[in-house]
Amino acid sequence: MRKTYAGPVHALRGVDLTVVRGDLLAIVGPSGSGKSTMLHMIGTLDRPTTGVVRVAGHDVATLSDRELSALRSRHLGFVFQQFHLAPGVSALDNVADGLLYTGTNRRIRRERAAAALERVGLGHRLGHRPAELSGGEQQRVAVARAVVGDPPLLLADEPTGNLDSTAGADVLRVLADLHESGTTVAVITHDAEIAGWCPRQVRLRDGLIVDGHEHDNLGPVALLKGAGR
Repeated sequence: MRKTYAGPVHALRGVDLTVVRGDLLAIVGPSGSGKSTMLHMIGTLDRPTTGVVRVAGHDVATLSDRELSALRSRHLGFVFQQFHLAPGVSALDNVADGLLYTGTNRRIRRERAAAALERVGLGHRLGHRPAELSGGEQQRVAVARAVVGDPPLLLADEPTGNLDSTAGADVLRVLADLHESGTTVAVITHDAEIAGWCPRQVRLRDGLIVDGHEHDNLGPVALLKGAGR
């Protein structure tokens, strides 16, 4: 799979990657290596220039914007370096808002949000607003929002980048617990230590995979393929 932007800028130069069910995967590389573009491809936030991206068996190129939005809401969760929490809203409602477009009524949204916050160790912080939470707690709220709909695949982009080492370790423990309970987790990072924490690493440089291994015994959650080097 390739992705080229105007310029031209060859962000991905020919990538084949399978994310399989049960992965705890690090996509690692320096700034400019193509990590963010890879996130956008797997997360269906952008489309490849050539090649195929499949998520949950769906060819992204064949889907309308509405269908892509539905695919993301059912199958993907996102955590970013910035927490992106609404400042005047409680942790409970920040997480419940992750279900706004599912057609679920408010009471059930809030019940599921409370359960998600329990999963990340914040059951005692339901009514707190972001300003009343530490950075690590805010990121755990963001993780709870990402998984409140039980997506099979969680994409975490530099999830500890704005945190100190203690808070970062807490967030990684939450991701490990989610993985242990069945969520496939892909962490995008430039940090070799965090990459080493993941059982599987795929290393990018200049838009190419320079190190990594494939395995296909459990079935793909996401597949990027075609138009190789």
